[in-house]
Amino acid sequence: MSSRYRLFTSPSAFPNPQRVRLFLHEKGIADHFDEVVYDMAPGGQQRQWAHLKMNPWGETPTLALPDGSFLAESVAIARYLDQEFGGRRIFGATPLEQGLDTQWNDRIWVQVLYRLTTVFHVLHTGLGHKLELTHNPQWGEHCRKEAIAHAALVDRHLADGRAWLIGGDQPTFADITLCTAIAFSKFPVVNTPLDERFEHLHHFWKRWQERSSFRAAYRDGGALDELAHLRG
Repeated sequence: MSSRYRLFTSPSAFPNPQRVRLFLHEKGIADHFDEVVYDMAPGGQQRQWAHLKMNPWGETPTLALPDGSFLAESVAIARYLDQEFGGRRIFGATPLEQGLDTQWNDRIWVQVLYRLTTVFHVLHTGLGHKLELTHNPQWGEHCRKEAIAHAALVDRHLADGRAWLIGGDQPTFADITLCTAIAFSKFPVVNTPLDERFEHLHHFWKRWQERSSFRAAYRDGGALDELAHLRG
């Protein structure tokens, strides 16, 4: 039985698996993992039978544990690994920090990032007609407006000068979710760059770019011209 983990994942342009990748580097445990990076579109490897045997939902990321079992869903994987490995608790060190991190992570995932992923899937059939079953431009535009409206609330929260969402001196998982939401908002197909609309999200995005974890996690450039210099 191998002592290493295998992570079946996607390029950094895809925000949910990228949340786990950024978490691994922020936690300092990325060297414990072997990544299998799928061709998401148009190949759709994540929805072919080999991956479906591991994860019937056909999504990434999927974590293969050393005992041969599997764990899926970004937050579930990151929460498990946060407890499994020592070091800084990315989900918060105290019960209050953990509660606040969950509060902000849920708000950003549901009201901002999920809305933007819906834009990607239904407005432009982002994964191609082979994989996308719904084309609904009206719903896509509604979700874009909702994402912008809720991003404004997050920007207002950061306006008091705090560097990170729950007020500590290090980012937590909610900050990781917000970082990937901003990155995805800038993805050419989504084209709703939140850092250009909101001052404090702009500074938040710049703070992340100064972190070694960010540079390692986005070493493929994230399909963004401004991150092209990170490509190894």
